[in-house]
Amino acid sequence: MGVSASKEPSVHQLRLFLTLSEELHFGRAAARLFITQPALSQQIRELEKRLGVRVVERTSRTLTLTEAGQVLLPEARAAVAAVDRLRRVADAQLRQVSGRLVVGTMGAEASMAHTRAVLGLLQDRHPETTVRLVNLAFGDHLAALAQQEVDVVFVRPPVTDDIELHHLATEPRVACLSTGHPLAILPRLTLAQLSGVPVVDMPEQVPRLWWDFWAVDPRPDGSPVLYGPVVTDMESLLHTVAAGEAMCFLPKAAREYFPRAGIRYIDVVDLTPSTSALAWLRRRRSESTIRAIRHAVQEATIRGYGEAV
Repeated sequence: MGVSASKEPSVHQLRLFLTLSEELHFGRAAARLFITQPALSQQIRELEKRLGVRVVERTSRTLTLTEAGQVLLPEARAAVAAVDRLRRVADAQLRQVSGRLVVGTMGAEASMAHTRAVLGLLQDRHPETTVRLVNLAFGDHLAALAQQEVDVVFVRPPVTDDIELHHLATEPRVACLSTGHPLAILPRLTLAQLSGVPVVDMPEQVPRLWWDFWAVDPRPDGSPVLYGPVVTDMESLLHTVAAGEAMCFLPKAAREYFPRAGIRYIDVVDLTPSTSALAWLRRRRSESTIRAIRHAVQEATIRGYGEAV
């Protein structure tokens, strides 16, 4: 049976189907979607009616995808992803037309002198531009830029090739260890001394080239890093380190911005420094609001706000 244009499935129904395909249980899927189980069941029946095929097989105890459901699942994912991408691009265009700029930051970047200088100059030179700051988790900071949920982001490189950078500052990195770790009593460390100490890991959506740099993987002698628990933001990172489950390397400024009981920051004599930068998508560099903040960061750098922290 064919599907008429008026009976095309809605994006909402496709989202429900995707969640149900992951849970394979109406109760769990409904709870995850914050709707009632009968409402979810009714929407899935309506989806099946509009598609003209059954997508799930219901029994008293189990729920499985039908053969048609399995075939349609990747198409549903692609359709939902396309609509999400359309929405992000439309939002980005709306921000450009209306003079709004969404700026992403991570960790303490919003408090850094260079960040404040850039945003201050932007507001001075373009008072008509509305700026909204968004604090991003580790797993979000580059993905949010790629998906145009933010227009620019203050980052700690490295980044992927589709992103352009303007360097702002350079500072050393330090080791972040539990005070209970035997190495925490030393005044300074080498990377060789830290060999074999587990390092916190990042969610899978974080580009590996970024975390390889921050984990110093591989080490200068070629040895791989042993990873510990996955952390998603600064608080979970600090909690994991304080509990003695793993260590990490952070910018030296962490001493000032993230003092915590149970944690010690130690200089590492042979560790390369980190940099701060403003990042934007290469393909969006000429958009008016992004061009405005690019000019602001250039002026801030000339004025000396980009000196080492």
